[in-house]
Amino acid sequence: MKLLSINKGLRSFPRFLAATGTAFLVLGCAVNLQSQKSPSNQVTVTASAADYAAAAAARNVKVHLRPANTPIGRKTGAAAISNSPAGAVIQNTAPDSGGPRFPADLQFHGGKVVVSMQQHAIYMNPNGACSIAGCWGDPEGFLSDLGKSDFIHVVDQYTGSSADNRYTVGTRAMINYKPNAVPFTDADMLAVVHAVASALGEPGGYGHQYHVFLPPGQDECFNLGYKVCYSPDDPKTFFFCAYHGSADFSDIGHVLYSVEPFQDNYGCSSRPGTPNGQLADSTNNVLSHEVFETITDPDGTAYWNSLDNGIYGEEIGDECSFLLFTSTAVYFDPSDVTLNGKSYVAQPEYNNAQHACTTSP
Repeated sequence: MKLLSINKGLRSFPRFLAATGTAFLVLGCAVNLQSQKSPSNQVTVTASAADYAAAAAARNVKVHLRPANTPIGRKTGAAAISNSPAGAVIQNTAPDSGGPRFPADLQFHGGKVVVSMQQHAIYMNPNGACSIAGCWGDPEGFLSDLGKSDFIHVVDQYTGSSADNRYTVGTRAMINYKPNAVPFTDADMLAVVHAVASALGEPGGYGHQYHVFLPPGQDECFNLGYKVCYSPDDPKTFFFCAYHGSADFSDIGHVLYSVEPFQDNYGCSSRPGTPNGQLADSTNNVLSHEVFETITDPDGTAYWNSLDNGIYGEEIGDECSFLLFTSTAVYFDPSDVTLNGKSYVAQPEYNNAQHACTTSP
């Protein structure tokens, strides 16, 4: 089934998400790959013409992209390649007390935050070629340990809750597809998310997030008036590593999602020598970034920096995405963290209470 034949409606998508090209997808039977938890928590999903039509008709699509560690990514701010902060108005700006100013503190813009949620992993598997461990590491294990950690409680000050075990791991979806050279678009990702959410009984709203993991070699592009891509094979368009977003579907309502391309490459990888290996911890580091930003700013209307201070539009993770420059390469430089008794690396997150980037409340 050629996606092109069922995807004509995508031309009516908002201009910031106009397709730059359409991938030739055959979303068929999922293969039973190496499992990291019970098969009862895994579903087989086939995206249909109806899912692509739902994606074409989606409204209020908001995306916030994490700039890649590439020459073009380093000189492009998050706000320049995202639409999520647009139109937000500060609701609770404190009056000047005459005391110290902390220009990196996040401002609240009156929107929703995510007090608790279940997270669902969606693995896009080209012709069944990827094992989870071989292509991504153990994202679900990382999410589970993050949700049980002290680190996740950095978000308590933004969500108003301090309860434990609020961010858990739900159902996994495996999707086999036939790749080709044309990049995915966000419309493709929305169709996949719609298919999985529908298969799970339409669990949308702010209590669920869908993480779509792309395999090595799979590009994705936006048309934001210029070509903005995850494209390790084309450095001139390699702007972003991952993003989180939200959308309103007419049938299943509001949905939160993230798109997690393959991270172990020169533009997105973490430094070498991490506890779980560069492939797994590069995945974990960027996934952590998107989870924290989803919790504190799911729709671009909650917590982000709206001061004219050089970091306008940056969210809780953007302000703390540090780099390590070596004689041969530049890497993301996350912190060593212990999550639920296990060693990982993950970048710190901005903590308004401490006016600093931290990995603990």
